[in-house]
Amino acid sequence: MNAVETNSVKEEYTVRERAKDIKSLTLGELKEEMEALGEKSFRAKQMYEWMHKKLVTDYGCMTNIPALLAGRCEERYDLTALKTVRMQESAIDGTRKYLFELPDGNLIESVLMRYHHGNCVCISSQVGCRMGCRFCASTLDGLERDLLPSEMLEQVYSIVRDTGERVSNVVVMGSGEPLDNYDSLLRFIELLTDENGLHISQRNVTVSTCGIVPVMHALADEKLQITLAISLHAATDEKRRRLMPIANRYSLDELIQACKYYFEQTGRRITFEYSLVKEINDTEEDAQRLAALIGRLNCHVNLIPVNPIRERDYVQSEKYAVEAFKNKLESKGINVTVRREMGRDIDGACGQLRRRYMSSAERGLS
Repeated sequence: MNAVETNSVKEEYTVRERAKDIKSLTLGELKEEMEALGEKSFRAKQMYEWMHKKLVTDYGCMTNIPALLAGRCEERYDLTALKTVRMQESAIDGTRKYLFELPDGNLIESVLMRYHHGNCVCISSQVGCRMGCRFCASTLDGLERDLLPSEMLEQVYSIVRDTGERVSNVVVMGSGEPLDNYDSLLRFIELLTDENGLHISQRNVTVSTCGIVPVMHALADEKLQITLAISLHAATDEKRRRLMPIANRYSLDELIQACKYYFEQTGRRITFEYSLVKEINDTEEDAQRLAALIGRLNCHVNLIPVNPIRERDYVQSEKYAVEAFKNKLESKGINVTVRREMGRDIDGACGQLRRRYMSSAERGLS
């Protein structure tokens, strides 16, 4: 689809009144819909399992649903499905990166990572992002819109359908800031972990945030058993403000207090994501300050050699600097891992594939 066609689809999608999004409904809500149509409530569970267990994308595939009911549902409810525009598979580690087209023509990315302990899917929560983190490609063009719960789910479902493989872990770490799309995030988690669907354990779901402090408090009050990952990337307010505009709104002290509250409410250990950028935040002094900042928290640090993007001049830290940083934190009793680099040969960083595809489409090269 070229740029003109994409814009046409977006305009058509915007002007027409959207039907209710059936795949974003809970089983209880779906029962209410069926009863409103004069149907028995058991039809709701049948349809729910077709959508969330058998992962169908067409009412006609629901073979135990009467044709009349299927037709009425098709008229009344959108059954969200994504179109795979491109899939790239790493020759290095088998990581797959997907570029999906949404019903309105917008594009999002998802990643399948294969580990010994099982498959993990990284999904996007928004089309683009407005957080402005300096080392992230997904924020370069700003925020287009939030994703619906169904559009978040469909990234997982599409990859399961494509590979035929089970997914055991889901991380909301792709394009977008999940806590900036809070209601959809909560509904997504509810549906993903529902025993009537894929039934992925909450403990196998990780949500990453740049640190929207008030929403972190609200999430803590939900008392979910998900893992909260904080994109930290610096141990001083001054340096963090250079890397992440959100730091102009919330100080490190406020962020750390929110992390403490999250642990108090949920008992779940916090993960800190720390992207190492050469000569920016990877010195021994940086490691010392980070240890002092988080040393008393029940936490884990995930060090990430930054994945360079063409639009920024940030350079990945040298291997010796990464190891020295890790050793310094461990010497202070902090649990640390260095994230295994995956998908470097397939535009692995958030937003890279989408941005490259859109640029080539605008030039008529796709």
